[in-house]
Amino acid sequence: MDVEILSRIQFAFTVSFHYIYPPLSIGLGVMLVLMEGAYLKTGDKIYETMTRFWIKVFALIFGIGVATGIVMEFEFGTNWATYSRYVGDIFGSALAAEGIFAFALESGFLGLLLFGWNRVTPKVHFFATIMVALGSMFSAIWIVVANSWQQTPSGFHLVGNGLKVRAEITDFWAMVFNPSSMDRLSHVLVGSLLAGSFLVLSVHAYYLLKNRYVELSKKAFKIALVVASVAGISQLLTGHNSAEGVSKNQPAKLAAFEGHYDSMKAADMFLLGYVDMNKQKAYGLKIPGGLSFLLHQNFTAPVKGLNAFAINDRPKPINAIFQTYHLMVIIGMTIIGLTLFSLFLWWRGKLFSYKWLMVVFSFSVILPQLANQLGWFSAEMGRQPWVVYGLLRTSDALSKAVKANQVIFSLVLFTFIYTLLFSLFIYLLNKKIHHGFEVDVVESIPEYSKRNIAILN
Repeated sequence: MDVEILSRIQFAFTVSFHYIYPPLSIGLGVMLVLMEGAYLKTGDKIYETMTRFWIKVFALIFGIGVATGIVMEFEFGTNWATYSRYVGDIFGSALAAEGIFAFALESGFLGLLLFGWNRVTPKVHFFATIMVALGSMFSAIWIVVANSWQQTPSGFHLVGNGLKVRAEITDFWAMVFNPSSMDRLSHVLVGSLLAGSFLVLSVHAYYLLKNRYVELSKKAFKIALVVASVAGISQLLTGHNSAEGVSKNQPAKLAAFEGHYDSMKAADMFLLGYVDMNKQKAYGLKIPGGLSFLLHQNFTAPVKGLNAFAINDRPKPINAIFQTYHLMVIIGMTIIGLTLFSLFLWWRGKLFSYKWLMVVFSFSVILPQLANQLGWFSAEMGRQPWVVYGLLRTSDALSKAVKANQVIFSLVLFTFIYTLLFSLFIYLLNKKIHHGFEVDVVESIPEYSKRNIAILN
């Protein structure tokens, strides 16, 4: 493989691994605010106990996330020097804003969040929890803004000539509110809520199956289920808005999502299938004219297809983009169905009456993670062959001095180190879950003396 493909694989690997943790910290930050807020409102020690537990999990996720995120900034210089020079003024301003307004806020209050119990008043500690949650969101805002500018660049002009050309900001707020930033940001934040809430659902479903911390787990499960249900429906809406934006700003990407080639015809909406790139046709289970209806409220309206673009300007590989996009949608609909069904059981008073449902939720933590990763893959592959859409090709953004063997060597090392980090993360998380809640606090609550009472029929 050539340097471009290897460098893309390397960056995709490091970003994918890092992207496990920020959505968890954002979603879990919101969960902490709700849990501690419930404690302040009710005075129920159960909520304090669950908050203390999940704060420790949050700290673990935050630490691994910081460690894995640093590598990407070095890769901009080592593998993508031309890109760094081209977008440095713009990307650098967004990263600087993240450091000033997000990371400083989050890390500044993290110490108070972790060690402030019994040292500050409950309201001050709750304020610290809110600030940490907001800090994690602000971090996502600036990263998504920077990435969205690459998808739909605005608020800039080009200076220099030839290899020295670079983009400079002319309107900071036009750069921030570029055509895709708000749609993509809402989609990312809602996906993060799903990641955090499903982590809580998974752990407390496990406790309920093991008949441990029954009353606490019921309360935590219900809080997380409400968040997951609202986020699931919201993700459907934000996804639709994002798709409409893509149809206007990146029509080639949308055509790749649905394997749509002929601009003279209506576009079908596939539920699943595959794209035969030789025949330039998609096959599978579909709703005829479904995409046309979503975009134009007309099943027969034509939608711009891939044949409208030069071969070198089409996203590649089409089938991989098609598959990742549809797998994301399938998982998203599965999440919505699971949460709405669980809400129905809650309304019927039977939420905790079925063991199989708790088994499903125990393993469901993987669903938002897969959806987030697949969505990122489809969005980034769909932008190709551009690293800055319509301006800078990926093949032109590479560092000229980097060789293929150097990229392979560093990729092997990254794989080894990240495997160790992930193994450490899983080990520590598993250890914390099996250790459970603080015994002296938990056992002082009357409900926990009833651990041997079965909760599942």
